[in-house]
Amino acid sequence: MRACPVFVFTLVAVLAVLVVSVAAQEGFKITYDVDRSRPERARLTGRVVNERPEDVFEVSLTAEALDSRGKVLARGITYIDSRIARGDGRPFSMSVPTVAGTTNFRVVVSSFRAGFANQGP
Repeated sequence: MRACPVFVFTLVAVLAVLVVSVAAQEGFKITYDVDRSRPERARLTGRVVNERPEDVFEVSLTAEALDSRGKVLARGITYIDSRIARGDGRPFSMSVPTVAGTTNFRVVVSSFRAGFANQGP
């Protein structure tokens, strides 16, 4: 029995996305404060620093509202910058819905592309 090529390609693509999502956090330092003064939305402001050995491009962050067990209750996503040089950082500010049971928040780099600033086309 042979596997359908479309199924195999889809499975490989899904696994590649999962690997990128797990590895996306490495090489970044994220600090932030949470403003919970509005009952329906929390405002997270902070800074993301590129501690990787190369520049990063197309950087996005995901903030998650968590319950006491760490279960994700809500998410907010924001685009940070088209390029962050190695050792450099960028400020960010984003909103996350706060639903019943929210006790904590987590912010991660959810996507980026690694490279060097002097790369050719």
